[in-house]
Amino acid sequence: MPVKERIIRSEYSELMQKSYIDYAMSVIVARALPDIRDGLKPVQRRTLYDMSELGIRSDKPYRKSARIVGDTMGKYHPHGDSSIYDCLVVMAQDFKKGLPLVDGHGNFGNIEGDGAAAMRYTEARLQKITEEAFLADLDKDVVDFVPNFDETEKEPSVLPVRIPNFLVNGSEGIAVGMATSTPPHNLGEVIDAENAYLENPDITTAELMKYIKGPDFPTGGIIVNEDDLAEIYETGTGKIRVRGRVTEEKGKNGHIRLVITEIPYPMVGAGIGKFLQDVAELSESRVTGDIIDITNQSSKEGIRIVIELKKDTDVENFKNLLYTKTRLEDTFGVNMLAIHRGRPETMNLRSILQASVEFQFETQRRKYTNLLEREQKKREIQEGLIKACNVIDLIIEILRGSKDRPMAKRCLTLGETEGVAFKSKESRVMAQQLLFTEAQADAILDMRLYKLIGLELNALIEEHEQTVANIYRYEDILEQRESMTMVIQKELAQLRRAYARERRTEITQKTQAVFVKKEQPAEDVWFLMDRFGYARTVDTGTYERNRETIEAENRCCFRCRSDGRICLFTEDGQLHTAKVCDLPLGKLRDKGVPIDNVSNFDSSKEQLVFVTGQSEMNLYRLIFVTRQAMVKIVPGGEFDVRRMTVAATNLREGDRVARIEIYSNQQNIVLQTEKGLFLKFPVEQIPEKKKGAVGARGMKLGDGDEIEAVYFTNNLESSVIRYRERELALNHLKLASRDGKGTKVRA
Repeated sequence: MPVKERIIRSEYSELMQKSYIDYAMSVIVARALPDIRDGLKPVQRRTLYDMSELGIRSDKPYRKSARIVGDTMGKYHPHGDSSIYDCLVVMAQDFKKGLPLVDGHGNFGNIEGDGAAAMRYTEARLQKITEEAFLADLDKDVVDFVPNFDETEKEPSVLPVRIPNFLVNGSEGIAVGMATSTPPHNLGEVIDAENAYLENPDITTAELMKYIKGPDFPTGGIIVNEDDLAEIYETGTGKIRVRGRVTEEKGKNGHIRLVITEIPYPMVGAGIGKFLQDVAELSESRVTGDIIDITNQSSKEGIRIVIELKKDTDVENFKNLLYTKTRLEDTFGVNMLAIHRGRPETMNLRSILQASVEFQFETQRRKYTNLLEREQKKREIQEGLIKACNVIDLIIEILRGSKDRPMAKRCLTLGETEGVAFKSKESRVMAQQLLFTEAQADAILDMRLYKLIGLELNALIEEHEQTVANIYRYEDILEQRESMTMVIQKELAQLRRAYARERRTEITQKTQAVFVKKEQPAEDVWFLMDRFGYARTVDTGTYERNRETIEAENRCCFRCRSDGRICLFTEDGQLHTAKVCDLPLGKLRDKGVPIDNVSNFDSSKEQLVFVTGQSEMNLYRLIFVTRQAMVKIVPGGEFDVRRMTVAATNLREGDRVARIEIYSNQQNIVLQTEKGLFLKFPVEQIPEKKKGAVGARGMKLGDGDEIEAVYFTNNLESSVIRYRERELALNHLKLASRDGKGTKVRA
């Protein structure tokens, strides 16, 4: 029978929306965000659990990281080995985690941003605290186990963590449309705060902050906005400003040394290299002239970055420069977002501790329920064995008189004596009254004869007494909240004694750093720009010693003032300015910086026509010539502007600037068109106009013709140019008047 075709119609936008929401929630819950209960992302939880299952404990030898990564990926986390190994590396780095969970052996990277070695070269094992505070009691049914991705294994949905790990180690992760960023905290302070919450569930966030002063970064540093912490911990979001720790030392010849011994937590990684570059650029760009040398002397013992300064340096002002212009003061954005009860939620300090305490009570309830069931089963068997020892002769008579084990068991549990051979009627009557339980009967039948020794019997009685005491204790813990609270507090106290350490990060309130730039005395320098657009300045002495080389290698070369500006005129009539002080003052062979970097000029879109110094230009006038032969003379003072970009001239539609020249002692101007027409006339015939004027016509152009080149001559000097493979003496051209048609010069 043919199958009927079914066509399911669906709105494409609705289908896409549902699919994207499913994907987003999968990333949020199963990949990027930590669970508030154990403070771990799924990849972290699975890696730690796999290491526990492999037996890679703190008292066992290290195992290859590749072995751990492969096993974790094959059993629990099928998302690629790089994510698992990156997770393993981070959990072993004491400069990223306040409480490292993995003990790494080998190259696991460093604080300066060098990555870890390949997983085949490194080894790892669990830290002791990870075993005690993260993985203990997994065998006591304290958390739910769920199937893995292919349902061939079981994995814990959450680890039974005994501390608020979400606060202790912090967390960073980017999901779809949301991100989490929680700073690490001091273990001792967090445990004290949790104890305070256990004693007073109505405690406020402000009261909890008496115990948790603020974040405690593994890199130390100084938090300088203490007043903002109360709002951050109340809302779960905010910004923390962190500074590095700087000390002063005396250097040689009376120089001052600033030594950076602690860096802001956001600088961990490539931030140190960027910081060194930024400090060097402060000197190269002449923001400060106080730096003599900077060296990075950091080692395994800690951070040590030394900046050597001049004798007369204002140290406090220089520190403010570092705080404002480099990452020595950085911002840590706080967004305490976590998965709480299956949903992403931004939580404040109190709600985080509340969730942790609720989880502690849940795991302890399940733990002691499991222990109570075990002790009750043990008591049942112990009572049966003690009872059996008291009537051991009857038990032996039953065993000897039974044909098989089931017959003996029915006699012990149900009192059925049929088929059992007894020595007397009294024994049969007594056997009918035994009535052991199934478990007791099995224990009696499995009991060995040496258990009848007096000492063994006494030990059994003592063990039974201990079992009864345990049952009473477990029942008390399960029934009385105060008793369970004491158990949790005792475990927390043990962890605090064993693993708490002193706070590393100082917390204070300081005003925003303000750098007051010291005015450098103005001096004459030489501006150089090569044909690639890289610009710099050199001092007068360097220029004088290397004049020929400098003029041969550079496109532009002129004297200017160090406190002045450079004017860049473009083909489309724009004027861009750049501060001379923004250009590096270098040596002869220094490369300089692209002129685009210090001005609004864009070399990819604009063409430079003329470059000069603004202060020098003020003394002269400028001659403008456009492609459509418009000419004018503009006083240089009109270009004394402070804006980075202004219009240098007014152009007709489709027109461009062909030539700009300083008007000094030129007598004649020669205009050359693309079609070979030359017009020579006196410069004095060019009218003086404002920079916003179009100008006057300098030459009548034919259809499709435009100005190709502009030359200037003096009557007493011979000017020869190369025109289409032959030399042309401009002095031989007939002197005409402005706005003529020009003379055709044949090649």
